[in-house]
Amino acid sequence: MTATAVSRVLRQDVLGSRRPSNLFLAVVVTLGGIGFLLSGISSYTKINFLPFADPTQLIFIPQGIAMGFYGIAAILLSTFLWFLMAWNVGGGYNEFNQETKKITIFRNGYPGKNRRVELSYDLDEAQAVKVDIREGLNPKRALYLKIRKRGEIPLTRVGQPVALSELENQGAALARFLQIPLEGL
Repeated sequence: MTATAVSRVLRQDVLGSRRPSNLFLAVVVTLGGIGFLLSGISSYTKINFLPFADPTQLIFIPQGIAMGFYGIAAILLSTFLWFLMAWNVGGGYNEFNQETKKITIFRNGYPGKNRRVELSYDLDEAQAVKVDIREGLNPKRALYLKIRKRGEIPLTRVGQPVALSELENQGAALARFLQIPLEGL
């Protein structure tokens, strides 16, 4: 989050699907899928394609077929994860501009007709910044911007919960910048 008194523009970058955890998961699923697929092929051809194991000893029906099926499924899943990161789905920014009196919420989506989501509101329509904190088995920590006659617009990333101190600091800084109340603390 960056803001200066000179520019009077506050811009918050929102992390999308290009996260280290997604990258790690995509690499692991890709390598595992290739390993399973090569195991299935090795059990069928009786030629060892893996340097660290000997899948030629597997019986093709049902073990080799199952290995091949799991390999294909993992490769399809990893392909989806790689495309998700390439498109950066969910990534974008929140911009609060006091010079133009505009609020812009922008997010990347899936390719197609409506690839991007861009919401624009007048600064006067902002009512409050709401902090939503739910602890427990499925914790949720999020910031929302309450807009008159339009409800609440989520401002934080989806997925891993933001640290409580960071969430409070972001909410307080945004409420101060927009000169509106902070709710939920």
